[in-house]
Amino acid sequence: MEQPRGLIRHQRVKPSKQHFARQLRREMTPAEQILWQALRGNQLGGYKFRRQQIIHGYIADFYCDTAALVIEIDGSIHDKQAEWDQERQQALELYELRVIRFTNDEVLNDLTSVFATIASYLDKGNEQSK
Repeated sequence: MEQPRGLIRHQRVKPSKQHFARQLRREMTPAEQILWQALRGNQLGGYKFRRQQIIHGYIADFYCDTAALVIEIDGSIHDKQAEWDQERQQALELYELRVIRFTNDEVLNDLTSVFATIASYLDKGNEQSK
């Protein structure tokens, strides 16, 4: 496994953004809670994930620095903000991050496929670092 990239260290983050990220951690959706229980504690292939991680002004639902991977869980609100989500994704990709998205329904109803998809991204990241 590759070493952490250090992308999130020494960021300048507005206190209001830090407060909002903390609030999102306390008020996770049911889908986010389920996925977090599976990702926390390096349970998925030994990779460390963080939740509601601020990355250069944006808040990622889940972030793995070592794998340069952002995981987003999209609820119905994302239907109304597709353009903003696309801009945000493009901004994150400028930092050489890969972004994968799942709907709440996918996490709640097909967690096995969600894990398989995440694992394939982790494997791809490992292959690219060799």
